Amino acid sequence: MLQAVNQKVVEVESYVVKLRAPTPYLGARPDKVDSSDYYLRPPWRSLYSDRFETLLVRITCDDGTFGWGEALAPVAPEVVKAIVDRLLRPVLIGENPTRVRPLWTKLSGLMRERGHLAGHQADALAAVDIALWDVTGKTFGLPVHALLGGAFREDIPTYVSGLPKPTDAERAELAGQWAAQGVRAIKLHLGYGVERDLATFDAVRAAHPSLRVAVDAHWAYSLADALRLGRGLDERNAWFFEAPLAPEDVAAHRELAAALMTPIAVGEAMRNRYEFREWIQARAVDLCQPDVGRTGITEAMAIAALADSHHLPVAPHHSVGLGVAVAAGLHVSAAIENMPAFEFQPGTMAVANTILTTGLPGGPVSFALPHLPGLGVEVDLSALQEDA
Repeated sequence: MLQAVNQKVVEVESYVVKLRAPTPYLGARPDKVDSSDYYLRPPWRSLYSDRFETLLVRITCDDGTFGWGEALAPVAPEVVKAIVDRLLRPVLIGENPTRVRPLWTKLSGLMRERGHLAGHQADALAAVDIALWDVTGKTFGLPVHALLGGAFREDIPTYVSGLPKPTDAERAELAGQWAAQGVRAIKLHLGYGVERDLATFDAVRAAHPSLRVAVDAHWAYSLADALRLGRGLDERNAWFFEAPLAPEDVAAHRELAAALMTPIAVGEAMRNRYEFREWIQARAVDLCQPDVGRTGITEAMAIAALADSHHLPVAPHHSVGLGVAVAAGLHVSAAIENMPAFEFQPGTMAVANTILTTGLPGGPVSFALPHLPGLGVEVDLSALQEDA
C-alpha cells in the first residue's frame, strides 16, 4: 500500500532547449524566406523553426527527488518559460508534489478568466504536470502508467508521421523503406490542393498497397474543398483525415464528419477536456488526438475518459516534443484502452534521445513501455547547457 509522504517542492527550474538537426522538422526549409529562425511553409499558416525548440522543467524536492517535464513549445519557448518561472514556480514551492491533481486544479486557476486553460498558459502547466507525475512515480517506486491505473499494453503501436521528400516518387520510395522495416501505417503531411494531395496519396498507396495511409491537411482547406478531398479519401479507404479545416470551426468539421466515411481526426490544437467536449458532443471528431506536451498527463487522461464515454478512440499526437514528452505520451498511450497508435516522428526521435542519459528504445513500429519509476527517462543536463 502506498503511504502518504511529506515531501515538499524546494525548486522549480526551466530550461529553454534549441537543437539543430541535419533536416528540420517536415523537411528542408522552403526557398525565398528571410534569415529569421522562424519561417512560414505555405500553404500552412503556422510558424516553424529551423531548430527543434522545447521547454524542459525540473522539479526538485527536499529529499532530493526530482522529476522532469516538457512543454510542446516549438516556437518561442521563452514565452512558456516566463510563465513557469513567474507564475507557477512561486506557488509550487513548499507544496507536496504527490498531490498532482489538486495541484493541477490550483495552478490552472491562477490565471482564471485570462486564458487559464489555453495557449502558452496551458503549455506551461503541462510541463509542470508531467514533472509532478515523474516525481510521484519516483517517490513511490512506480512507473507513471501504474499510477494511472495500469497499462493495457506492453508495446505501444506507432505510425510513421511524414515523408519529407520533394516529389511523390521520392515519397513512395521512402514509404517503401519504412515498410521494409515493418511499418504498417503512415501519415502524409499535405494540404497543397485536392488534386495534388490525392496524387501523392495514390503514389504512396500504389507503391505499397499494404500500408494504411492517413492524411494531415494542417487546417488548410475550405469546407467545399475538404469535402472533395474527403470523398476521394473515402474511395481510397484512407485511415483518417486530420486537421482538414480551420481549427476554430467546429460546425464545419461536424458537417464534414457527417458526410464522410473516413474518420476525422483533431486534437493537437486543444489543451483541455472542455474544448474536446464541444467537439465530441457536436460529433465533429471521430479520432481524438491530444498532445501530452500541451495537455499534460492529468488533462490527457481526463480527455481520454471523456472520449471513452462516447466510444471514441484516442491516438496521442506528437510532433517536435523531445524525449521527456515522448515518454509522457507513451505512459498515457499505455493507460488508454482504445488507443490505436502513437505518432512516431522519425526526424524528431533522432534528436529527442540526444537530451536523455539513455535513449528511449523503439520505433518505427512500436515502443517498449518504460517500467522504471516515474517516466523512466533522465535528462542529460550537460547536453542542455551545451545546446540551449
